[in-house]
Amino acid sequence: MNSRERVLCAVNHLPADRLPIDLGGTRQSGIHASAYSQLKRLLKIDSPTRVFDLYQMLAEVERPVMERFGADVVGLYRSDVAFGIRNENWRPWRLFDGTAVETPAGFEPREDRDGGLIILRGEEPIARMPRDGFYFDRLEKYPGAAHVEIATFQLPRLTSEQLAHLRAQAKALYEQTDFAIVAPLGPPYELFYGLGTGNFESWMITLATEPEYVHLLYEKLIDAWIENLQLFVDAVEDRVQVLQFCDDFGMQTSLLLSVAMFRRLIMPHYQRGLAWIKQNTSMKIMLHSDGAIYPLIPSLIEMGIDILNPVQTSADGMDPVRLKQEYGSQLVFWGGSLDCQKTLPFGTVDEVASEVRRHVETLAPGGGYVFAPVHNIQAGVPPENIVAMFDAARATVFSVNG
Repeated sequence: MNSRERVLCAVNHLPADRLPIDLGGTRQSGIHASAYSQLKRLLKIDSPTRVFDLYQMLAEVERPVMERFGADVVGLYRSDVAFGIRNENWRPWRLFDGTAVETPAGFEPREDRDGGLIILRGEEPIARMPRDGFYFDRLEKYPGAAHVEIATFQLPRLTSEQLAHLRAQAKALYEQTDFAIVAPLGPPYELFYGLGTGNFESWMITLATEPEYVHLLYEKLIDAWIENLQLFVDAVEDRVQVLQFCDDFGMQTSLLLSVAMFRRLIMPHYQRGLAWIKQNTSMKIMLHSDGAIYPLIPSLIEMGIDILNPVQTSADGMDPVRLKQEYGSQLVFWGGSLDCQKTLPFGTVDEVASEVRRHVETLAPGGGYVFAPVHNIQAGVPPENIVAMFDAARATVFSVNG
């Protein structure tokens, strides 16, 4: 099988010739530029490290690295992945830890009084990285936190320039590679978590006390999402296999909101957008949501989700054995590799490999599983552990599927 066929088997709950693998195919299965540079040094790959996602400081994963680890997935992104800064005209820059990278020419952060970095839109600060930090925090208020005037609020639509880029990139990736293609295209903002950016506490109060405002805002958001979906599908045609959207509903130990609130306020609106995708495309739908979301899974399936990412097995209730037994025939699990907060950064090579083998042996049988990091590999993760993670996954698959 080629990579695209392999991933299509997995998302259709069919066994493949080997375990499908994702490294860098989404902005939630990537690797921090610092960790990536160290990994390339270990692999003796000499090339500039490009930061394609300035928000999370994620590296563009290059073909030699993908080939080394058997990666099967690529992402289809707008040219302006983060903060409206186009990925073009690359130039040298250094991370706080001294790592040499390349960043787009439009990335011109200012230093603040504490030695941190500020990104401005005009004169308005929209993101900040503290001194010696590794990624940016957003400062701008999104519609929920800002409590916008709905009648006059303008939501972003895909521009002709963005659509031309997506069309060209989709055609090139589909015709010139055999990778499975994942495209991120959620609503203009995450309906739950993202809407509260800038003042999440205020947004939570609004959710609990102003349901009429919330429903009106969601209706406008989904109208914009469906418009963007139509424009997107017209541009990329049938070249994309997986459509991804993100919304975080969980913490380490519990949900951020009750199941009842989710079903009453949020689920009906997502359902409307997901129904359009199901009726008008063949794309599988991936939800990225971290945390302890086990109680929400039946509602997510009812809502129309096909694929769950990142499967944070270290969060309460997210035991891979139970997940596979209860929902393995209804959901594809994309991630679930090992504890990326403890084992991957702090464990030994043997501990990493052992945990990976257990998870693959649990989640892979019968298909319905794509191996990926549980969210992005962070700065400071030993490169030897990254190699052990992917090598263990590739070695384990034959005893599972063979």
